[in-house]
Amino acid sequence: MVDAIREVPARVIKGHGVASGRGNDIRYPAGTLALQMPFFRKQGLDLSGYYQGTLNLDITPYRFAYGKADFFFEGVDWSPHISPENFLFFGVTLLFRDQQYDGLVYLPDPATKTDHPQPANMLEVMMPRIIGIGYGDEVLITSTGDGLRFCKP
Repeated sequence: MVDAIREVPARVIKGHGVASGRGNDIRYPAGTLALQMPFFRKQGLDLSGYYQGTLNLDITPYRFAYGKADFFFEGVDWSPHISPENFLFFGVTLLFRDQQYDGLVYLPDPATKTDHPQPANMLEVMMPRIIGIGYGDEVLITSTGDGLRFCKP
């Protein structure tokens, strides 16, 4: 990747709210993550230490590119409402108010995701609960592995 970097500033933005169940999607009243997490756990990824929702991070003017994920789950049939999806997870750290948090980028594979499209410069991140964080807050996100990189426009 030309001009690929590991760390970029980001801003917390509002998402669809379906991961946490706050988006009022009647198909997933407890959120999509509540339905997906048992599948991930069964295949070796325990997300119980994370908040059951995602932080949506706008990385404009950067974009992201990815290769081999830290965790990859293929054909997860987690809902009767949509076709099976692939999921990728990448290790990241988030710096907020001089405190560092370890987490994961949660990326439903765009090739298999049929609902709730995301902008190309937005990342969904799973973190432990971060007290005080809100929409508009500035953070620094760093990729901890080799599979996720940020690119200059």
